[in-house]
Amino acid sequence: MICLGVVAEMVEVDFSDFQKLDIRIGRVVSAEKVEGSTKLLRLVVDFGEFKKQSVAGLGHIYEPSYFLNKQFAFVVNLKPKKIRGIVSECMMLAAVVDENTVAPLVPDKEVPNGCKIY
Repeated sequence: MICLGVVAEMVEVDFSDFQKLDIRIGRVVSAEKVEGSTKLLRLVVDFGEFKKQSVAGLGHIYEPSYFLNKQFAFVVNLKPKKIRGIVSECMMLAAVVDENTVAPLVPDKEVPNGCKIY
């Protein structure tokens, strides 16, 4: 089994570059399939002080109901990107073995929505 995250030559980054990422735990409060797509899901995520929308390419693996009311790890300070006419404002983090084997990252216990990951 080959993990897509493994690369032949790893690029090192300064710790200051890592610190630019705002990674937080958010609770999915809404999840639906994107019309006309078999893979895309539209998620609304509560980060406590704010909510953001995410478009995730996981609809061929998971039903929208899988995500509802569960917490996951997200990068929340990426530049918004329009995907199929929907603005994605954050990105769910996941371990990716291949296109059909994806494991979203979840905290092992309940934490406050918006909790930062360091």
